[in-house]
Amino acid sequence: MKKIVLAVLLAIGFTLTNAQTAWKIDKSHSNVGFSVSHLIISDVTGQFKSYDGTIEFSKEDLSDAKINFSIDVASINTDNEGRDKHLKSDDFFNAEKFPKITFAGKSIKKVDGKKYKLTGDFTMRDVTKTITLDVIYNGIVKDPWGNTKAGFKVTGELNRLEYGLKWNNLMETGGAVVGKDVTITVNLELNQVK
Repeated sequence: MKKIVLAVLLAIGFTLTNAQTAWKIDKSHSNVGFSVSHLIISDVTGQFKSYDGTIEFSKEDLSDAKINFSIDVASINTDNEGRDKHLKSDDFFNAEKFPKITFAGKSIKKVDGKKYKLTGDFTMRDVTKTITLDVIYNGIVKDPWGNTKAGFKVTGELNRLEYGLKWNNLMETGGAVVGKDVTITVNLELNQVK
């Protein structure tokens, strides 16, 4: 009988110590940004103001992380109302028909120190491709109010033409007005869900 009780207690302890910890995005300390070249000589930057995600992990190396993220396309903001309207149109995102950009994580692997590689399915305009992003995991801390926080910086690059964002004009020199490669930068501060 003692062996059975001990086995049950060990099983419960194992389950509790390996339970996934849920995290919620602290939107006041996070942002989802992008940049793309303009006229070859400069970059235009922007952000998506509305986004959400679920992140769970229990292992220190993040190898069991479950990550799902979504962005509201209509929340795009490049500090230019006319440009934002054009970006929401069918020339680019078609926010009315395709209101969400999503990312579903498949695996995350530690590379070195704080550096990781995150692989998952990225969907934009109903086109899904597997991409790999660079992640810097800045660790976990307690803030002055007793909340447990985790910090990440996620960066990557994708070819917008592969997702149907094909609008472009050519300059007299033959270069594209808008570059095809888009750089993504996501800064996340997470609150542990109690």
